[in-house]
Amino acid sequence: MTAPTRQRPRAQDLLPLARARLDRFLSDLAGLVAIDSGSYSPAGVNLVADWTAARLSALGFAVERVAPGKASGERTGDVLIGRRTGRLAARDGGRRIMLAAHMDTVFADGTAATRPFSLQGRLAHGPGVSDDKGGLLAGLTALDILAEADVEEYAEIVFLATPDEEIGSPASRPVTERTARGAHFALALECARENGDLVIARKGVADFLLTVTGRAAHSGIEPERGANAALTAAHLVVALQALNGLWEDVTVNVGVVRAGTRTNIVCPEAELRVEIRSATTAGMTRARAAIEEAAARPAVAGTSVVVEQLDLCPPMEDTEVTHRMMARARSLGEELGLVLGAT
Repeated sequence: MTAPTRQRPRAQDLLPLARARLDRFLSDLAGLVAIDSGSYSPAGVNLVADWTAARLSALGFAVERVAPGKASGERTGDVLIGRRTGRLAARDGGRRIMLAAHMDTVFADGTAATRPFSLQGRLAHGPGVSDDKGGLLAGLTALDILAEADVEEYAEIVFLATPDEEIGSPASRPVTERTARGAHFALALECARENGDLVIARKGVADFLLTVTGRAAHSGIEPERGANAALTAAHLVVALQALNGLWEDVTVNVGVVRAGTRTNIVCPEAELRVEIRSATTAGMTRARAAIEEAAARPAVAGTSVVVEQLDLCPPMEDTEVTHRMMARARSLGEELGLVLGAT
């Protein structure tokens, strides 16, 4: 039997509820910005987590807190997962909606004191004020508005807050992937573009370490016994940079090159740190295969190259489903007099 449906409130009916919360929003934002919560400052991240968990609990969310472990040998803060069941089951058309934010910033401890929250006209300033403390708070405020308006026509709302997004989410990613399974819609509570455009697709990023091993020898007495790793690395730099332009959606950058220890020694070891970006998973796969192919053919006899992928953030691809979501957002924006663009 299909559950009875209630009339959905119009967007313009919710707008006054949002405006009434502006002063509290700014006060809460100032408090959040005053907390140093860099990715490697777990105590600060967990202060933000404490505050966020209290807000979710007050809204009737069941809150789970997960300590995800370490990232690059460093401890991170906790992951928060808030869940609230609505009154429209999935079998009756209700949807499971995920909101995702992060609690960490890129700023070192002490930044909040040296550059505190401030308002300058219609702009707020401070470390993490937009990315992502403003986004985190916007999501919580939206949930508060829905609760006051008695909007519960959903199967479930899941609110995810992570501690390590700014360093690529190495510790929290398994929790995020597990939490996102089965969601019908997911909204990232990240800052959009400066002109207000909503982000509907984003390139993926992968980082690689290429280690070149050669053979040391005295450069004056017996250079012929050596195998110069620096020379192989130099050929690799040229070959990898030449991948740019082969595929429209792929960029490759050799960002770091290190080699050698002394000028009178044929270089025995070198390393390259390489980043690839692509709008599609297929592009990421093509670029990685090209890197591995170049590494398999070292330019200098006696040298070898090992390729190690250090990190991967898959692309958020431009899909038909995303465009349907964007069309829905545009129609709601029109009710409020907003013109929403997509990028």
